[in-house]
Parts: sequence; structure tokens; C-alpha cells
Amino acid sequence: MKKSLLYFIGFIVVASVFIGTSYNGMLQKKTQLDTAWAQVETQYQRRFDLLPNLEATVSGAAEFEKSTFTDVVAARNQWLNAASQTEKVQAINSFDSAVSRLLVTVESYPQLQATQAFRDFMVQIEGTENRIAVSRKDYNDQVQVYNLHIQTFPRMLLARLFGFSSAPYFNSAAEAENAPTIEF
Repeated sequence: MKKSLLYFIGFIVVASVFIGTSYNGMLQKKTQLDTAWAQVETQYQRRFDLLPNLEATVSGAAEFEKSTFTDVVAARNQWLNAASQTEKVQAINSFDSAVSRLLVTVESYPQLQATQAFRDFMVQIEGTENRIAVSRKDYNDQVQVYNLHIQTFPRMLLARLFGFSSAPYFNSAAEAENAPTIEF
């Protein structure tokens, strides 16, 4: 009788340890899965925060250079259309001022700033999209680990008992094969 009681107590202890470690393992995998999903959300939020700010920055830089070139062309046209000497002097002053600003821009930046701003904009978009892709892959890797962990026998019985269910993979949208259009 003592021996069977010891076996029973031993079984209860082993079962309790198994249940406890299984539960803790499932909880750990679920937490890792939640963390991976939070990273996906973080990268999408980065995209949503970044794109409007970058677009505004690029537009501002492009507008500055556009206005510089526009001023040069306008001053040139003012000179060509000037009827009097006073109008020609005003046109020359406007032209000199516009050309000076243009030269300072070109001297300060061997490549025009708008070109670099557009290149930077594209690099930032590419970097953000890469971060999103990596986060989605990491999330799907965690889904695989978690789902495998809770779907193997005998943990699947405990997973159901404790309310752990399979997590969905992050799948591409139906129209994902079409590249997004970026307009400037």
C-alpha cells in the first residue's frame, strides 16, 4: 500500500511539473508571438508616420529649388520683355539675385537638393518596406513555433484546457502582387 501511494504521489508530482512547464512554455511562446506582432505594428506605424513627413520634406526641398529656377526664368523673361531701361535694370537685378541663389544652391550641393531629397525619400521608403517585410517574416516564424508548440501531443490537450489557440499567419493581401504606385 505504501508503495502504491508513493507511485501515486510520484505520478501527481511528475504530472504537475509537466503541466506547469507546459503551461509556462505555452505562455512564453505566446508572449514571443505577441512581441513579434507588436514589431509588425511598430513598423507599419513607422510607415504611416514616416511617409507624410518625408513627402512634406521632399516637397519643401523641391519647391525651394523649383522657385529658384522659376525666378531665374522669370527674370530672364522680364529682361526680354522690358521696354525701358528702368525695367531692364529691374530685370537684371532680379536675374542677378536669382542666379546668385541658384549658384549658391549648386555650389553648396553638387547635386541639386531635390534630386538628393527624392533619392533619400526612395531609400527611406525602401528601408521601411524592408523593415515591414522582416517584421512580418519574424512574426510568421513565431507563429510557426507557437502553433507547433501548442499542437503537439500531449500539449495540445493542455493548450485547449488553458485556452491557447492557433495563431494566424500574416498573409499578403490579394492585390499584393501589384507594386504600389508612388507619385510626386
